[in-house]
Amino acid sequence: MSATSEAPAAYRNAAGDRSALRLIREGLDDIRSRRRLVRYLVIADMRKRGADTLLGNLWWVIDPLLQMVVYVVLVALISRGAGIEDYPLFIFAAILPWKWFTASVVDATTSVASQDRLIKQIAFPKIVLPIAAATAGVVGFAFGLIPLLGLMLFSIERITPYLVLIPVIAVVQFLFTLAVALVVSAGNVFFRDLGNVARHVLRLWFYLSPGLYSLTVLDQVRLLDDLPILRTILLLNPFAILFEAYRTVIWGTAPSGPPGMPDWAGLALLAVVSTAFLALATVVFKRLEPNFAKVL
Repeated sequence: MSATSEAPAAYRNAAGDRSALRLIREGLDDIRSRRRLVRYLVIADMRKRGADTLLGNLWWVIDPLLQMVVYVVLVALISRGAGIEDYPLFIFAAILPWKWFTASVVDATTSVASQDRLIKQIAFPKIVLPIAAATAGVVGFAFGLIPLLGLMLFSIERITPYLVLIPVIAVVQFLFTLAVALVVSAGNVFFRDLGNVARHVLRLWFYLSPGLYSLTVLDQVRLLDDLPILRTILLLNPFAILFEAYRTVIWGTAPSGPPGMPDWAGLALLAVVSTAFLALATVVFKRLEPNFAKVL
């Protein structure tokens, strides 16, 4: 009997040339079979955040509110918010999902590299580490809905049944966030500067997304007529679709339209693209996974 056949199944699979579909199936099996581990890691991550600072998880309530105040001062007071009504709510509808995305990506970036001792000592599916980091962000996003509801009390007319669509939009964002989390967590094992690069990219990404402004306003002022490349980048940006979707059901449509249905076609397209991206990210992660212990 050969040494390969005597090895455990997981090591035999790692040694062979596995197809993309098989890697995706293995990734799903890893997550499904380690549900309790993922749940434990999510709870541990939330407890760690709560223990590291005085206000703990309340920062999920305080931080987006502070960001909103800064942007209101810089944009609403200086440029009069481009004439947008209820501008704080307009901005907050984008800040909250963006904080969820950035927190998940930043945490996922170091989720594998920071567990080097555990990875070297125990054999377990490493994919649960970035999955847990991204899932913990969902809990934070739920905390962030508290100040959102508080802001909406000052705009009673915007409290509509369309608010129940927020979880639907969040599912699409979660698919995209998981894919990014898998890619950056695996990449950071081999390129430790990825964490610093990610922070700068995320900062630029936000300003290239319609968070402080709406695409409708840009069209009205004809700001992008001479910049077709920038307009293309804005339209291809996943958060152009997500921000506009959140804002449509929470705040309304620019310049002063009431809340309504989001762009279902755009969300459906993003969901399909995100699912394909997630499948590709899973394949990349599983391909690189056998080398993690060697590099770390």
